[in-house]
Amino acid sequence: MGIISPVGSTLDDAWRNVRDGNSGIVPVVDFDASSFPSRIAGVVQGFDADDYLPRKDQRKNDPFIHYAVGATVEAIRDSGLEITEENGHRIGVALGAGIGGIKMIEEASIRLQEGGVRKVSPFFIPGSIINMASGQVSILQHITGPNISIVTACATSTHCIGLAARSIEHGDAEVMLAGGAEHSTTPLAMAGFCAARAMSTRNDDPKGASRPYDIDRDGFVMSNGAGTVVLEEYEHARARGAHIYAELIGFGMSSDAYHITLPPADGKGASQCMTAAIHDAGIAASDVDYVNTHGTSTPAGDIGETNAIKSTFGEYAKDVLISSTKSTTGHLLGAAGVVEAIFCVQALQHQVVPPTINLENQDPECDLDYTPNSARDARLRTVLSNSFGFGGTNGTLILRSVE
Repeated sequence: MGIISPVGSTLDDAWRNVRDGNSGIVPVVDFDASSFPSRIAGVVQGFDADDYLPRKDQRKNDPFIHYAVGATVEAIRDSGLEITEENGHRIGVALGAGIGGIKMIEEASIRLQEGGVRKVSPFFIPGSIINMASGQVSILQHITGPNISIVTACATSTHCIGLAARSIEHGDAEVMLAGGAEHSTTPLAMAGFCAARAMSTRNDDPKGASRPYDIDRDGFVMSNGAGTVVLEEYEHARARGAHIYAELIGFGMSSDAYHITLPPADGKGASQCMTAAIHDAGIAASDVDYVNTHGTSTPAGDIGETNAIKSTFGEYAKDVLISSTKSTTGHLLGAAGVVEAIFCVQALQHQVVPPTINLENQDPECDLDYTPNSARDARLRTVLSNSFGFGGTNGTLILRSVE
């Protein structure tokens, strides 16, 4: 696993901060946001692109690609995977983004308006399109197997992981590097979300701004970062003596078919997605010990997902442990799913449920156990992670500890 995030850019740092409830939300530093309704964001900590890309390549690629390359290099190192000319065709890459190279797009548009076509870089298109996250990783690592990028807004990296696993099951590859990346704290992207009144305006209290399930929540907090996991066919991993963190045993997808941005209040589509993943895993709903929710800190989203959990788990919903790690990281959009999957794996490794911080006055319509404010020791074997995106697209992963 590899992670680049507002709460740290090593596995240990990121997990420690999420477990301890240390928020990564700070005032926006990438540009002058003084005129914006929302002026806070999750800014990546502890990442230096020089460690992963030459300066000339950095200039040719949007920062989301820098993050994707960094997270993937760290994941490869962590896995001990050796990529050679002989095995490169049996390894693939599935990395996506929800928005992609919006920083380069915005800057190229300004150059065109101010200086004409000659001021636009020839690297603008290949440096900003979403599939170049997978493309650059494949080129840099000499990987010649499947090379794909799935784009489903905030469900992107969850879908990348799930469909990468199915590529392995189908025999297209033995190993897939899967996840997502995002760098969206640009004036244009933040202005768009501000115009939609989707983001928190708790500018005087950045660390308290992301507060899923709290009655005083007022929107999500935009964040940057990336994550990559190395998925491997089980016997292949065992044969090379790999350290296996967890098994991916279930994956589900669905569509709300309801609204471009809002979920239905009853959470029907999300429940269908979780039910599909549970069926794919071949388990009962009551076998799930912990749910890492999409939990963005928006009123409609939090209520819809709560109702979806109730529909999926029935009476067991009041007993299953739940939390939203977006309360500490903010919302990494297309990278959110993989980052949260990594936290789910860490929860299994350490037998600890990370908290939902800033949950001071719980919304009466959100009446489940969201692990408020402090981590909790728990016996965990099976965990579930949700991701939902604009357009009503849903994705669920189920992970199980290795006995």
